[in-house]
Amino acid sequence: MTIRLSIPKPSSLKLSMAICLSLILTACGGGKDSTATTTSTAPALVSISLSPANSTIALGLTQQFAATGNYADGSSAVITKDVVWSSPGTVASIVQTTGLATSKTIGTETITATSGKISGNTKLIVQGPYVGVSAGGSHSLVLKANGTVNSSGLNRTGQLGNGTANDQSSMAAMGSVNTWTQIASGEFHTVALRSDASLWAWGFNQNGQLGDASFVDKLNPTKIGSASWIAIAAGKSHTVGVKKDGTLWAWGRNFYAQLGDGTVIDRVEPVQIGTAKNWTSVAAGASHTIARRSDGTIWGWGNNTNGQVGTGPSATVTTPTQIGTATWVSIAAGQNHSLAIRADGALFSWGASDQGQLGNGALSDRLNPSQVGTLSNWASVAAGSKHSLALKSDGSLWAWGANEDGQLGIGNNLTQLLPMPVGDAKNWKFISAGIAHTLAVRADGSLWVWGRNNEGQLGDGKRLSINIPSALP
Repeated sequence: MTIRLSIPKPSSLKLSMAICLSLILTACGGGKDSTATTTSTAPALVSISLSPANSTIALGLTQQFAATGNYADGSSAVITKDVVWSSPGTVASIVQTTGLATSKTIGTETITATSGKISGNTKLIVQGPYVGVSAGGSHSLVLKANGTVNSSGLNRTGQLGNGTANDQSSMAAMGSVNTWTQIASGEFHTVALRSDASLWAWGFNQNGQLGDASFVDKLNPTKIGSASWIAIAAGKSHTVGVKKDGTLWAWGRNFYAQLGDGTVIDRVEPVQIGTAKNWTSVAAGASHTIARRSDGTIWGWGNNTNGQVGTGPSATVTTPTQIGTATWVSIAAGQNHSLAIRADGALFSWGASDQGQLGNGALSDRLNPSQVGTLSNWASVAAGSKHSLALKSDGSLWAWGANEDGQLGIGNNLTQLLPMPVGDAKNWKFISAGIAHTLAVRADGSLWVWGRNNEGQLGDGKRLSINIPSALP
């Protein structure tokens, strides 16, 4: 008998074995089920960090917080869902779903973010709202961090900018605009800059000091031209400004050549002074002007009867003239005197000293810058009619000169021929001096006032002069 075997080809054998194996696995429940899914466990949340951490804002502003989750596998990610925000609500309120905090009063608040059983905390410090001050003749303006301005005091020519000619003894908002960035007060007029670098002016305009090509007083801020400005100063009846391109401009009363254009003709619109394009800051006195260039040199012009221009014995200086050869960092112009701080921190003064406003212990005028004392830790200066102020680098405040209305803030009404400390605080940041009153802001954003208050310029509603700093809310 013959037996024949049929042996499949190798390729057919592999295919048959694969089919059989598949059938066997399927029958036994093996293989891959097309309906099965693969799941992974997310790492556990172990902590929450908040940002910004321990932030500080001014009263009237908001702060947006963010929560970052830190996980068991070492990863981290911002949490945008399933997080609840909370705060005690005394100093600031917070939106539960977004983390946006709104300041309510000065103080410190704890901000908390919670996801499940995990929470994170940080502090929010709310400071005073003030970031700038400007003391005019008998009126005051203060700039807030939210871009608004409050004003008080004499207002017969509209210098408060609130649409009336009524005096005001309490600080009140000057309209609803919230884009102001700089303010400068003259004796009866005011100028200011907005965040778009536009220039605005209001108040007395007898000599064209508002710069709007008229002699008409303005009760509300009036836009002056369309140029971009970076610095402004207001004197008794003239105004000076620096544009973004570094050019210098002036307008208003010019009887003593305080505009610096080489004439004694009043200007009702800004006129360029010289051709230099490196001016950075300006200071305007009653009838003289001091300005600084980017190279640190300072220049003076105008009425020099008492030596306030600082260029020697000439009675009138008609164009910008360099004052010495030193490098300077801060300048100020009073009624008939001037102050400056040299780059090494030394303090200098010149001009009239009939009330000791030069701070050098004498009552004699100086025709050129003369150093005040020997210290070299001065940081900034401010000059009133016949009193002077200066900050040291340690944050302390010093004052000297006329004091009949308590404008020095030293607790008495005695004239001082040398710098005297104003209290013992060491957190002063901004200072401004009017004819006989003073405004200042501390590093915590609080506003302080002292001196003459007959016209309501201190803004406390009392019309009583005071000789020590008093805080306003």
